[in-house]
Amino acid sequence: MNQEERIKSIIEYLKLNQNISMTDICKMYEVSYDTARRDLVKMESEGLILRVRGGAVLPSMTKHINSYKERLTDAGCKRSIALSAVSLIKNGDYLMLDTGTTTQYIAEFMSTQDNVVVTNSIDIAAILCDKPHTTTHMLGGELHAWHRYAFGPRTIEMLSDIRVDKLFLGTCGITAEGLFAPTVEEAYMKREMIKRANQVILLADSAKFEKNLFHRVCPFDDIDVLITDAEPPAPFNKICSEYDIQVIITSE
Repeated sequence: MNQEERIKSIIEYLKLNQNISMTDICKMYEVSYDTARRDLVKMESEGLILRVRGGAVLPSMTKHINSYKERLTDAGCKRSIALSAVSLIKNGDYLMLDTGTTTQYIAEFMSTQDNVVVTNSIDIAAILCDKPHTTTHMLGGELHAWHRYAFGPRTIEMLSDIRVDKLFLGTCGITAEGLFAPTVEEAYMKREMIKRANQVILLADSAKFEKNLFHRVCPFDDIDVLITDAEPPAPFNKICSEYDIQVIITSE
């Protein structure tokens, strides 16, 4: 077995067992201590593991988020989540659409009348331009080209005067502590959106669960509805029940 094959095998082992020791690697792959150490050094340099005393663990924090365009090409279950979300929209609802690929599909699928939509997403605003029975308010601020949204103090200031019926909120990660975002700016933006909505509807595909990022957005008691594509892991089912969060599981 060469180094590349060992690395793949070690990653699979870590996914099942959380940690691996140098002794484990030596025994499992019949290699020397120096070879095991070189494997871990290479894995750490590629961001695959964290080296700890005597072995390694998988990183607990996600640090890289793909660009908006990259995420949009991987539609997967996001369309079905968006379709379920659209079914909750009524004629005349005042809505806020957080920036995200799933919320962009909501904008595409909307067919109700006389809605007012607030968003900081340039793509969602562009889609809503073609819906003559929808009034769109585009939040201003600094443009984040990677994620294609407006952000910053000016955006927060504009939000402070707004109130909506429903917020459709995306997230990059969910743990037992709540929702997480990769940056402080994004976390504060989402927090302010949550304050401005009578009902907060979280859109989260199953890959977002047990995914930890840099900054917490909010705890679970700020969420009213969760729309996802699969039964949440056991700890999250209990949390949703505790906080009386309605869980909607989509069908493909």
